[in-house]
Amino acid sequence: MKIVEVLQGTHAWHAYRATHWNASDAPAMLGISPYKSREQLVREYATGIAPEIDADTQARFDEGHRTEALARPLAEQIIGEELYPCVGEVGLYSASFDGLTLLHKMVFEHKSLNDALRAAFVEIEEQCGGGALLPEHYQAQMEQQCMVSGAERVLFMASKWNGDQLVEERHCWYTPDSDLRARIVAGWERFGDDVCAYQPEAAAPVMAAGRAPEQLPALRIELTGMVTASNLGEFRTHAMGVLGSIKRDLRTDEDFADAEKTVKWCADVEGRIAAAKQHALSQTASIEELFRALDDVSGETRRIRLELDKLVKAEKESRKAEIVREAIEDVRAHYAAINRTLGEHALGIPASLPTEIGAAIKGLRTLSSITDASRTAAANAKISGSQQAERVRACMAALATFVDHTELFPDRVALCASKAPEDLANLARARIHDHMEREAARRSQEEAQRAAHAAPVVAPVASVLDTPKSQETPTVYISVSDINKRISPLLITADGLREIGFNPANLARNAKLYDQADFPEMCRRLERVLQGAREDAGKL
Repeated sequence: MKIVEVLQGTHAWHAYRATHWNASDAPAMLGISPYKSREQLVREYATGIAPEIDADTQARFDEGHRTEALARPLAEQIIGEELYPCVGEVGLYSASFDGLTLLHKMVFEHKSLNDALRAAFVEIEEQCGGGALLPEHYQAQMEQQCMVSGAERVLFMASKWNGDQLVEERHCWYTPDSDLRARIVAGWERFGDDVCAYQPEAAAPVMAAGRAPEQLPALRIELTGMVTASNLGEFRTHAMGVLGSIKRDLRTDEDFADAEKTVKWCADVEGRIAAAKQHALSQTASIEELFRALDDVSGETRRIRLELDKLVKAEKESRKAEIVREAIEDVRAHYAAINRTLGEHALGIPASLPTEIGAAIKGLRTLSSITDASRTAAANAKISGSQQAERVRACMAALATFVDHTELFPDRVALCASKAPEDLANLARARIHDHMEREAARRSQEEAQRAAHAAPVVAPVASVLDTPKSQETPTVYISVSDINKRISPLLITADGLREIGFNPANLARNAKLYDQADFPEMCRRLERVLQGAREDAGKL
């Protein structure tokens, strides 16, 4: 790890962070941050435009740095070493450390104590667990800190202070998680591609006609026995024009908000017209022209209200479905690109993908939040696919080292899809070993059968043993291969057997055969050789 000489919180520090993949951004990159969405982070990296920090937020940051400095001596007492705040990097990966030991073996990470962390520490105490029970967004930050520094563990501390007086402190240890680290590495790779491909969305034009109209003039009616004063004609013409200009093509969050407001506006217009009619009726009997005009405007208003209300609901569901479809198609395209390099090992798209994206947008109301959530879910699905592809490629490479035994792996596709590379390599070696043993046994059996049926080339040579064999018991011959199989993992040759006093009892073609009855004595003499070797070693 390279230490970067930049002070946390300064302009230079922010400029540095804009060109690196930072540990504190890892949660948002993975779509698990409660403070920032993945789409927001992509937008910031792609445009270089970060949100303005208001005075209240800056005050919270300053307070966090202050309490971090107060808590560092407590952490040093727990760790037993001095801690140094610093910034480090490995390539594009970067991490800011609240504290790091001199040899980079331990990291200190501090947070302000809140209710969520209190609940997590209660669970940690109840289950006698560690940092793996902390909220996942804290784990992601610490995992990248370990990845950058090479640290073996992190002291995670949360504290609350009243001025310089400690009110409450909780802590636990976090140890690296290889699965989470793999997600982070694959996630940043996917994130970099998304930043490069970022296209800013065009701002939605302001549509005046789509907003809830407030332009209808006040309807004035005065009656005696006849209409004495009225702006009815002007009111009707103006009202019909406004109603006819209301927008029905709903695409953006603003369009839907305008439409929903217009529905309420229509209901209000209907109510005011009804009130005007009632007021007129209270002054005189029915006047045909007046009420026909009022009924026309009220009826048209009601029709538009009902139509627009249905349209809002239908179009919003349609846009949600379109957003989900786009996210699914994005994942499908990613899998298709991967599968072009995998051949028969092509990956299947998870059947749960639509359900997962649907769950990600559940309860969201605005199109922008639905879009952010669906894109984040799609990005996580693509990260998972890339990780799976890398594992399959590693498995394919592992099997390629056993190219001389491809016939032993008719299930190679299923194996590569389900096994870890190391496990697959071990399985392959075991299969090949079993195959070789079966082949050796088969060849030995064939040799013995040929020897039993073939005429001896030379006369049998007398055994070195002094005890004469019964003439009534037929001799059973064994080869050097048979002997080695019996004494495995030890090995011996015909020359070695001769050195311990055994010559072939028979010859058949190129095979030297030995009397099976001599095998116990062979073992005893080998034991004496091994015993002598052990005694010689003890004298060294």
